[in-house]
Amino acid sequence: MSLNQNDQPLIKRFRWITLFCGLVLLLFGAVLVLLLNPLLPSELPIAAEQKPKREELWIAPDTSLIPKTVDGNLIRYGRRLITQTSQYLGPKGKVKAISNGMNCQNCHLEAGTKPFGNNYGSVASLYPKFRDRSNSFESIEKRVNDCIERSLNGESLDSLSREMRAIVSYIKWLGKDVAKGEKAKGSGLIDMTYLDREADSLRGHQLYALKCSSCHGTQGEGIKRFSGVEYLYPPLWNEHSFNTGAGLYRISNFAKYIRANMPQGARFDKPQLAEEEAWDIAAYVLSLPRPEKEYRQDWPKIETKPIDHPFGPYADSFSEAQHKYGPFKQMVKQKSN
Repeated sequence: MSLNQNDQPLIKRFRWITLFCGLVLLLFGAVLVLLLNPLLPSELPIAAEQKPKREELWIAPDTSLIPKTVDGNLIRYGRRLITQTSQYLGPKGKVKAISNGMNCQNCHLEAGTKPFGNNYGSVASLYPKFRDRSNSFESIEKRVNDCIERSLNGESLDSLSREMRAIVSYIKWLGKDVAKGEKAKGSGLIDMTYLDREADSLRGHQLYALKCSSCHGTQGEGIKRFSGVEYLYPPLWNEHSFNTGAGLYRISNFAKYIRANMPQGARFDKPQLAEEEAWDIAAYVLSLPRPEKEYRQDWPKIETKPIDHPFGPYADSFSEAQHKYGPFKQMVKQKSN
């Protein structure tokens, strides 16, 4: 069937009508999808500007810029004490035998410079600092000794000793470009959502065997360097690990820490563990024996205790087991009602 010239305007009109109707149907379909399945704010993809950007994070100064002076030598010594703590202060330490063989760097990654790896970026800018744990203002020296006594299960350093002065000098040098009172972006630990269930140590055991044991050992014993003096990968429980007074003994701290940094190669913006996996692995590791130390002076105002501090007394009716493993989401909700 052939078309003549008189039919052309009709054909053009028909094409425009068809196009218009198609656009109307497409718009109607989009509106219908939104009405039947609305996107709540929490379900929307996180905008790029809401995520921490690596280029905005605190970057530690280049160690090649440490001055070649007496003060600079002290800073460099402080850095060695952080990266090779066991050589100087471990069971066979050159200076003193006052710690468990772990290095400060085993928890404060990359000599205290890694974003969300327990770095030192904000220490100089925020200390002296009031802490609820002691209900007092604490100096950098007090904070360093807390780590030695708890995470290294050791004995405190004299605040006037060369070793303490060196560690503090290094920490202050790292944070020298952070304005007083400001918190460097990327310091502390990443944010994570509380589970609406208890953290599962049995599931955590399975995940640990799959994702953690190759570095930290099937019995959490860690792997030592060839020298036998310090750990390449630290022990996670038993006598050579951190004690029950350490900050990482709180499950939220441990879960946040491994979520951003473990297994090897993980970063806060490229995690290798799902949040639930991090919680469950933390539950497993913290369910196992380790040195026990009581710090009865911690949190003298019990109402300021964190929800996951595993030792009573508490200002609420939840048990120690609940405060250790959760379910924290329901606990927080109940406490706020």
